[in-house]
Amino acid sequence: MYRVSLQRVPSYDRDEVMGGLVRLLEPLGGMGRFVKAGERVLIKPNMLAAKPPEAAVTTHPELLRAVIELVKGEGGIPLVGDSPGIGSPHRVAEKSGLLKVIEETGAAFAPFLDSLPVKGEGTFKEFELARPYLEADKLINLPKLKTHEMMTMTCAVKNLFGAVVGTQKAAWHLKAGADKELFARMLIEVYRLRMPELNIVDAITAMEGNGPGSGDPRQVGYLLAGGNAVAVDVIAAELASIPRNLLYVESAARSLALPGANREEIECVGDSPREGGIAPFKLPHLSDVQFGLPKFLKNRLRNQLTSRPEAAGEVCRLCEVCVRACPPKAIAVQGGRLRFDYHRCIRCMCCRELCPHAALKLKDGLLLSVIKKLS
Repeated sequence: MYRVSLQRVPSYDRDEVMGGLVRLLEPLGGMGRFVKAGERVLIKPNMLAAKPPEAAVTTHPELLRAVIELVKGEGGIPLVGDSPGIGSPHRVAEKSGLLKVIEETGAAFAPFLDSLPVKGEGTFKEFELARPYLEADKLINLPKLKTHEMMTMTCAVKNLFGAVVGTQKAAWHLKAGADKELFARMLIEVYRLRMPELNIVDAITAMEGNGPGSGDPRQVGYLLAGGNAVAVDVIAAELASIPRNLLYVESAARSLALPGANREEIECVGDSPREGGIAPFKLPHLSDVQFGLPKFLKNRLRNQLTSRPEAAGEVCRLCEVCVRACPPKAIAVQGGRLRFDYHRCIRCMCCRELCPHAALKLKDGLLLSVIKKLS
């Protein structure tokens, strides 16, 4: 059995977070089970974008503080690192409040700037992952529970995609992002190359709706933890009441018979989510119904069965973040407005994920609109 611990923590008050984290880890053996004196421990939060903590886009700084202090309490050497979707790691860490915590606790900031090649053993034969991520003695994964327009949910496994440095993320979206199932397989393969010793999920304030960057903060009041990231994701999805058929990463894990993928082999300890009375999360916009179709039909009906991003003219500031972030380079500024090449667009929604002004909307294709009306 794979054990996942849940603990109700109502707010980010410093004492409440520390007390809740200690109680959360007790059924797992405490932090001392995962960290030994002298070990270099990389703590990997979600640092998607330069947003303040109340936006619920990044891991909350008070949770990071508590984890750092427990690692130090065991004699570990804490390092904190990630590679944001857009912007410099220093800027994102500063805006999100994480850098202040790193400096106040005496932890080392280890931004993911350079990478090392790693041989893959599955569909993809080679990856490049961040040097600090690979060289640390122990890895503590610190994701934020959020909905995700492409993968439906981002949590423990998806958070490890941050080990892919900078613009290499765009290359992977280009290689695998046109197919949700293939992209989920890639995420699983990244996870298996360097599995965390411990996963602690920030679900005190989560995100629902059109996450991971432009959704709505959602008060949940929970921390989750476990040694198996797949099992933690299964329980996180259960906490959010996300249907299994929409969980592409979980489906990929089951197809590979990965440990922790089946609910029957997971033991929940601590506070039951059912006791918390948590209403189901609002899910992202349904933007694609083409998956499972034969390839020749996908090619013919792609524009009709998917949503496409469009600029909301009154909100868009032509900052060009989406232009720089688009993996297939399908966006340009022409004539004082954004122009999209929908033949090149792979519908990865990176533009919406990273837009700092929530200025991109979705327009459904004709057949997708009909299907929604009939469903």
